[in-house]
Amino acid sequence: MSSVAPIVLADREGEHRWFDGGLLTFKATGAQTAGALLLLEVRQPEGKTPPLHVHEADETFYVLEGELLLYIDGKQHGARNGSVVVVPRGTPHTFVVTSETARMLLAFTPASTVVEEFVRRATQPAPAAAPTLTAPPPDPERYQTAAERSGIQVLGPSPLEAFTLAMAATSETERVAETT
Repeated sequence: MSSVAPIVLADREGEHRWFDGGLLTFKATGAQTAGALLLLEVRQPEGKTPPLHVHEADETFYVLEGELLLYIDGKQHGARNGSVVVVPRGTPHTFVVTSETARMLLAFTPASTVVEEFVRRATQPAPAAAPTLTAPPPDPERYQTAAERSGIQVLGPSPLEAFTLAMAATSETERVAETT
């Protein structure tokens, strides 16, 4: 018989944390799964792109809502509702949210204490009503400090930042056009 207790969470349940302009919810931690899995639900706004990075666990993206452009080991891959993308441990990667928002499950296998420590350092507690609220703006200093202290290997800025700037310029052009 397993010493791991079942985890049963409904939609919007879990430990909510404000994360880099979005919302992160712990669905299963390494401690809860005896080190087998770290499972996070993440909601991020359009244009969100973390730095290029690597970590010691495989990372699986399951896109629940929205669209992403992923950069994995020098190649770009699109992902939308229902897509699954597996990034093997040690592989340089990042993504950018290309839809208005995106909601995804991120599974780290085995559970990564480095990723979990980074997330806890980079986030702030959010209320139970967080899924219905607007997230506070990103805090780049907090993110960078968390990466340095936890051991996440940041390789440099996201190669998708130019894409993010183009999205912002398009959005600004659309806003100007709407007001004229």
